[in-house]
Amino acid sequence: MKTVITELLGIEYPVIQGGMAWVGTAELAAAVSEAGGLGIIGAGGAPASWVEEQIHKVKEKTDKPFGVNLMLLNPEADAIAELLVKEEVKVVTTGAGNPEKYMEEWKKAGVRVIPVVASTALAKRMEKAGADAVIAEGTESGGHIGETTTMALVPQVVDAVQIPVIAAGNIKRMEDVKKLIYAGCAKVVLNFSKKSNIELLEEVSRRFGKERMMISISDLKEFTENQELIETYADSVLALDTVENEIAQISQISIVLHTDESSQEKVLELLGETAVSGLCGAYVSSLENDLHTLKETCEKAGIPVNTYKSNIAWSDFKLNSDGMVPVIVQDYRTDEVLMLAYMNELAFDTTLKLGKMTYWSRSRNELWTKGLTSGHVQYVKSLTIDCDNDTILAKVDQVGAACHTGNRTCFFKPLMKKEYDDTNPLHVFQNVYDVITDRKANPKEGSYTNYLFDKGIDKILKKVGEECTEIVIAAKNPDKEEIKYEISDFLYHMMVLMVEKGVSWEEITRELAKR
Repeated sequence: MKTVITELLGIEYPVIQGGMAWVGTAELAAAVSEAGGLGIIGAGGAPASWVEEQIHKVKEKTDKPFGVNLMLLNPEADAIAELLVKEEVKVVTTGAGNPEKYMEEWKKAGVRVIPVVASTALAKRMEKAGADAVIAEGTESGGHIGETTTMALVPQVVDAVQIPVIAAGNIKRMEDVKKLIYAGCAKVVLNFSKKSNIELLEEVSRRFGKERMMISISDLKEFTENQELIETYADSVLALDTVENEIAQISQISIVLHTDESSQEKVLELLGETAVSGLCGAYVSSLENDLHTLKETCEKAGIPVNTYKSNIAWSDFKLNSDGMVPVIVQDYRTDEVLMLAYMNELAFDTTLKLGKMTYWSRSRNELWTKGLTSGHVQYVKSLTIDCDNDTILAKVDQVGAACHTGNRTCFFKPLMKKEYDDTNPLHVFQNVYDVITDRKANPKEGSYTNYLFDKGIDKILKKVGEECTEIVIAAKNPDKEEIKYEISDFLYHMMVLMVEKGVSWEEITRELAKR
């Protein structure tokens, strides 16, 4: 099974054992790793000597990736942190605190760091510090890491960071699937070795569309007994390489192949099969293999792959005297201009290859992938060339600040401004929201907004309900002016409610975009 997590950790399945103190011993960790997941030694409150002993035991039992969970309240946390580098442990999960002080040394040693987080604030900080992923763990997972439930926490963390988010805590129902899809998951894989998932498929598919459904098949019988159901309500199957040809003989459904083959030659051979639309397993999960290079090799072999391609060759660009083109960078959601930088051919090609904005630093005379050290990565959404082919407009998903000063944008120094009416809906909504927020933080005598905040949530809800009713009444009137007024009144009171509950317009628009 190929996922972001399996690729990141070099494991077969996106299953990570919990780092349970005195339960996550060498025996359990080795067994999980051998089965294709990521076994975790739970350090808990144990001394460094015990952790070292457990690491050696795991290494004797398996050569597959495993990790250690460091409970940061452990009195010997510093010693254990050093031990993990010495023993070349490849994955560390952390809990009960902030591991930031160890991050630099761990990253230098090539350790994958995955902290447990119970808030968006800590998730953002861990991303900035260089964490490879985070575990969003709700109160159901141990009950000692916060009060927010997993299903409430996961969407918040997914929206807050760009690194992979692993959900932990009580995922087992159709409702869980819904919430995870709304959190940003592209597909849901249902394992058909479990009868409950067979019964769940039709319901989930009708709700979210068959294009979101993938079925995991371990043998041909699981497919043949449910073939009509699968073909009707799923768009692909995840199959072991022992059964993909058998499925292909009786069905036209798209097959994503799971294989233990580790040679590039064999992987290319499998990808060349007509029935195979994708591949996961040992090769693509290995940390030693460059997937960008694999894609390039696939292209040369005539195997279709998803890559960024430019519609115009670099030779068709009009370059400045330094052999570069300027790049104007905008936030893809708000169109806010973030920065201006320059690309040469190498920077342009690297941007296409990585999907991350990469520039040529004129001051340092070197290639510069934005966010490589700061964590403030710019993920490419689109690249557009102007009419003269001499300037690129890049729309990006900006993580953190674009400016080295810490400002969101490099354009923050006012020179002059003429007053004008801004009727851009997004700007108007945000401006009104900001005024309401300011009233809450800095009350103004006689303000109706402050009156609502002072009266509390029940008063605010009463007004929202009243305005909804007024809209219904106005809608019966043929004059659109009345309904225009009432909708405006409703939107204002709704924004008061949003501020009261701490909900931003960005959160609302992101949620709508997922629907």
